[in-house]
Amino acid sequence: MLLDQETENEIVYELCQLLGRAILPLSRFDRPGAAGQGFATAFFYSELVGATEDGDVVHEWLLTADAATMAPYGEIGLRPSVTEPADAASDGILMPDFAGQWLHLAEIGVAAMPTGGLHGHAEDEGWRWRTQQVTDAVAARADAIARVGADPSAAFVLALGVADDGSRPLEAVIERVVRDGDDLRVTTELPAGYVGAPVFGVGTHAEGELALSCLGLLLPAEHGGHRVATFDRIRSAIAAATAGYR
Repeated sequence: MLLDQETENEIVYELCQLLGRAILPLSRFDRPGAAGQGFATAFFYSELVGATEDGDVVHEWLLTADAATMAPYGEIGLRPSVTEPADAASDGILMPDFAGQWLHLAEIGVAAMPTGGLHGHAEDEGWRWRTQQVTDAVAARADAIARVGADPSAAFVLALGVADDGSRPLEAVIERVVRDGDDLRVTTELPAGYVGAPVFGVGTHAEGELALSCLGLLLPAEHGGHRVATFDRIRSAIAAATAGYR
């Protein structure tokens, strides 16, 4: 579905308000103190795994592209908007054995980190996370993903770019997504820092109102664009990898 410019701009504003605190900057290094080898974006996803009399049972993950995690050391950046108090944690979280911190869903190009350790780190340091998540309800189902065809549709990427001074500003860009065989592809190659970012599409409710959903996450650039690891595959891969632990 293509949209007029005013509607696209309204969606960009809504995304920044509703999910700006869902995303974190990643950097990877070959050794402590070294210059970063690469920059990426990660985002929080709350997976609905069941329900009890007390409410829904969810598992929270930090998701990114698998390629962004392949280094001996990595850093998860912190922004004032995602911590409480806001200025409690100015430094990022440096992680040795960075690749070992993730569940590698290599067949779809995605890495997933359980967030218990991140919450434990915050508690140890005297602060807490104040985040938003891409919820299970927002993460697109297979039918919504299947509706993306060969004709370009509006897509919105919410990422942390890389400024000239090394800062990581929140950026939302309006792109186009198309079906490419069994895959979805964002048709433009995006700047440094965008790999791993969530990609959103727009459909309609039965009443005709626009419905925003997260199609998946942005994989590394190839052939002038980016494949999207879609949420139908992400759900299936996480379920298969954790089948014995649920």
